[in-house]
Amino acid sequence: MGKLANQVAVVTGASKGIGAAIARLLAAEGAAVVVNYCSSKDGAQKVVAEIVEAGGSAIAVPADVTNEREIANLFDETKKAYGRIDILINNAGVYAFAPLEAVTAEEYHRQFDVNVLGVLLTTKAALPLFPKIGGSIVNIGSVVSTLAPAAFTVSAGAKGALDTITKCLAKELGPRGIRVNAINPGVVITEGLVAGGLAGGDFERQAAALTPLGRVGQPDDIAPPVVFLASDDARWITGETIIVSGGEGM
Repeated sequence: MGKLANQVAVVTGASKGIGAAIARLLAAEGAAVVVNYCSSKDGAQKVVAEIVEAGGSAIAVPADVTNEREIANLFDETKKAYGRIDILINNAGVYAFAPLEAVTAEEYHRQFDVNVLGVLLTTKAALPLFPKIGGSIVNIGSVVSTLAPAAFTVSAGAKGALDTITKCLAKELGPRGIRVNAINPGVVITEGLVAGGLAGGDFERQAAALTPLGRVGQPDDIAPPVVFLASDDARWITGETIIVSGGEGM
């Protein structure tokens, strides 16, 4: 029996990459998982099929985390299927980097709406489904919030806001028994990185060179720390941000 047996978890942005890896490992540890997606229905259904084939329980539910009506439906479907939520993983996110001269209001709102507002709206909608004994929320941020690299002003700003929100919510929700922590990954090879042409080239080699462990990350490197924070093993940990980057930025 896994460390998350009889728990119910919602993972936003879980149709691919880090979110999919988190969903699979949560399920392997015994949690029933709601695989949220925005646009990739096929990807979400593939993750659900993998979980079910391995003996777990999962459903896929669409929702744009910036849309309150869709978020309400996400948790309505969660309640119908499982009755409650014990674990919320705020993983949905977007990023882009550009010099200041190329920053636009549209790009600012795109990133802050998903990475900041989306976390607030999703967490707010999830709260009524947490049991009286509480639960765990894990926000997925980025190491750029502390590295603050050049040409990442919007992305680093949004992820820096998430670092602070994590601490604020830990204090606000602690009396309800809900722990709130964050995982900030370094460079991880995901479908988005591959699609952007950043995997396997100079970007990846430079990132690996800056990492004491000598390589960039994989989605499966991020999932275990998330499961730790979601589980009772982390029962006295809240308001913390764990950097999972192979030592990048030490």
